[in-house]
Amino acid sequence: MPKIDIASVPLRTGSIYPEPYAAAMAGRSSRRLGRAAGLTQFGANIVHLEPGAVASLRHWHLREDEFAVVLTGSLVLAEDSGETAMQPGDCAAWPAGVANGHRFENRSDAPASFLVIGTSAADEVATYTQVDMKIHMAGGKARFTYHDGSDWAGPRDLPAKGESK
Repeated sequence: MPKIDIASVPLRTGSIYPEPYAAAMAGRSSRRLGRAAGLTQFGANIVHLEPGAVASLRHWHLREDEFAVVLTGSLVLAEDSGETAMQPGDCAAWPAGVANGHRFENRSDAPASFLVIGTSAADEVATYTQVDMKIHMAGGKARFTYHDGSDWAGPRDLPAKGESK
């Protein structure tokens, strides 16, 4: 098995999120190790977070499992079900289809990183739980919608619990 030279894997910055959410990902970068090695059935990425940065919008996947292990620094795992302090060696996992939005946040004053491994489904839907948005991935293309399935045209508030839009 060939060794992956992590330093030679391109460092990706930015986000595919539409604005204003793309700007909220400042201070986040990643190296797509699985893709660099030619893997197609699952992804393996190292994500780097500068102080104050977040890894993503809080989300959950319909068809993809995720597993993460903190590599360096101190992170907070923010989930719909609560928050957990995470240190190097701490792991977390999210089975596909479980509606518990999650993300890592770097609330410390030092850089931090984690390895995330997940399924690569041909067609996938991720739901963002703090904003009214979903992403539909098919054939390598992304389409954003509101939670009700209508085409996304910009931020709008989520209904309060028990209400509908």
